[in-house]
Amino acid sequence: MIHTKSFQMRPCALLLLLCFNGSALAADETPADEGVMTVRATAEEELKQQPGVSIITAKDIEKSPPVNDLSDIIRKMPGVNLTGNSANGSRGNNRQIDIRGMGPENTLILIDGVPTTSRNAVRYSWRGERDTRGDTNWVPPEMVERIEVLRGPAAARYGSGAAGGVINITTKRPTNDWHGSMSLFTSQPEDDKEGATKRTNFSLSGPLAGDALTMRLYGNINKTDADAWDINNAQNGSFAAGREGVRNKDINGLLSWKLSPTQIVDVNYGYSRQGNIYAGDTQYSNSDASPGNLIQTLYGHETNRMYRQSYGITHNGIWDWGQSRLGFTYEKTNNTRLQEGAGGRVEGMINSTQFKTSRLENYRANGEINLPLDLLVEQNITLGAEWNREELNDPASTSMLNAGDIDIGGVSGDPAKRNSKNNADLSAVYFEDNIEPLAGTNLIPGLRLDHHSKFGNNWSPSLNLSQALGDDFKLKAGIARVFKAPNLYQSSEGYLLSTRGNGCPLGIESQCYLMGNDDLDPEVSVNKEIGLEFTHEGYNAGITWFRNDYKNKIVSGTELVGVASNGYHVLRWENGGKAVVEGLEGNLVIPVVEDMLSWRTNVTYMITSEDKETGNPLSIIPKYTINTMLDYQVTDKLSANVNWTMYGRQKPRAYAEINKEQKDGMSDKEVGAYSVVGLNVNYDLMKDLRLNAGISNLLDKRVYRENDGASTYNEPGRAYYAGVTLSF
Repeated sequence: MIHTKSFQMRPCALLLLLCFNGSALAADETPADEGVMTVRATAEEELKQQPGVSIITAKDIEKSPPVNDLSDIIRKMPGVNLTGNSANGSRGNNRQIDIRGMGPENTLILIDGVPTTSRNAVRYSWRGERDTRGDTNWVPPEMVERIEVLRGPAAARYGSGAAGGVINITTKRPTNDWHGSMSLFTSQPEDDKEGATKRTNFSLSGPLAGDALTMRLYGNINKTDADAWDINNAQNGSFAAGREGVRNKDINGLLSWKLSPTQIVDVNYGYSRQGNIYAGDTQYSNSDASPGNLIQTLYGHETNRMYRQSYGITHNGIWDWGQSRLGFTYEKTNNTRLQEGAGGRVEGMINSTQFKTSRLENYRANGEINLPLDLLVEQNITLGAEWNREELNDPASTSMLNAGDIDIGGVSGDPAKRNSKNNADLSAVYFEDNIEPLAGTNLIPGLRLDHHSKFGNNWSPSLNLSQALGDDFKLKAGIARVFKAPNLYQSSEGYLLSTRGNGCPLGIESQCYLMGNDDLDPEVSVNKEIGLEFTHEGYNAGITWFRNDYKNKIVSGTELVGVASNGYHVLRWENGGKAVVEGLEGNLVIPVVEDMLSWRTNVTYMITSEDKETGNPLSIIPKYTINTMLDYQVTDKLSANVNWTMYGRQKPRAYAEINKEQKDGMSDKEVGAYSVVGLNVNYDLMKDLRLNAGISNLLDKRVYRENDGASTYNEPGRAYYAGVTLSF
């Protein structure tokens, strides 16, 4: 529950509610009645109590082993794993957040509630991969206030891209007193073939003009070295590359202006640069197709750089009738990388020493009001509207394929005649309500309408409920229809890929082109979950069943739509068949010794994940994942924990999808079950000086990439880390 001033509904307030643009312009000058009343939480807040939601706090991050990428913390939540963009593992070591087996493309990343889509500036390959680290590494862990992991039906309110779930990273707010910090961190692997990490960051927060104007500023510099070029060859004869290194530089500032105690305007700006440190191409490290052995000469150099800038202004208001939020944001990403091949076995292979840049720009506006009412029953209505424009200009991708004067389904093969630009507008209105019809019964109905400028309307209804069963048990359930709009590469005619036959779909053995399609349907998933939760005197336990019925997945086409003037077959991106993802999640918290020793565990078990037509999984993830941690608060200054994660076996795809796979046969190589154990110690040396140290992968269990079957990534071995944070 939250508390606010009592209110009276007035006609003018109702008009503001319906128009809602005016809701953020001026406060009601009429003073509210004296006294305080209890007001129901908003639907958004109540949804965070559903079974498919996990919260990671700043204190949790402090107690966790330090990481460079937040994905390594998020991955330990139920239902979450790291994997590549598809089930073939072509970009295996560039793993991203996968929620409930739906793949990284169906995970929406938010920073302070705003979608972060820089990875969309990275070209989309024939099999749906992107050579990207994802969007979880733009905020250093020390600057995070909390992370919300929303899975299944609870994520439907966020619109396109949330079919798997949502990760909302909330940064630390400005403070009314001056505070600052500086952190240093290093991680040194025991094996010198694995990349070491060094990081430093600072933060400063405080008032500029009393409590009315406050600021927060943070900066971060990080370097993680690349694995040795032969790390996998030395163990199993594989020339597949190890993990890339990365350089991070971040600066972010926020000004918060309190116009009045109930009216706040935030203005923020952020700049980040991420540059890779090349470890050898993830698919072609030893390929004789590399021009002039170029790939071998690039090891240790930057071959791609991502530059991200974000601007935003947000108004939050509390009125005598409710609350409002109105925000405008702009995000610009420049993806500068060495040029790559676009055809057959060299698709994605670096083939030039020249850099080219793709530019992605996102313009967003969002307005939302929350209106507490007592109409028949106590409730809190949310009404909102969003607008987003996405613009992509990728001359590198449209020029990768040069087919001269060939006509390809009405599109020229000459890159100079193909349009490198594409854009789309996505608008939405949505409604939610948090209702308590009976004591202990909560209902959260929702309805969202999205309109895509190219692909029309999409309705997303949802219903979540929570029912108390006595004092200690709650039954929670939800169902929602969620969707993902086609991305700008899939809908762009100017972006072409080709293969001489081996990469063509089964049944088309001669050469193929793959082109964009502006007549696609959005991908749709109907997500369901039901869970039982037990809470009593610090004990917490729960089990949740979930199922996602997925259809219209956009895949490289299998139907011939024409023949190019050179005789190649012409295919387009098209909506594929159906898939189903089903599993169980469980969690257990035991306060072994109150306020001293606690034991937390979560389990994810995948019952099924398969394409109903081919039987292949949507992504390669473990059959089960168990995360457990024993947390010991030894003294007020000293704490320690032991964390253990066990991954079940990971099976490869079993059915061929292209001619080469049918001719050569599918690999049956699995990744067997394995465990990773870590130790972490935190010590407050003095009031403003905190030390932490530990060992990751204590038992030195390693996985070496073979780029064969499910063996698509490296699990690093034992490493020793230490950090220090000085604050004031």
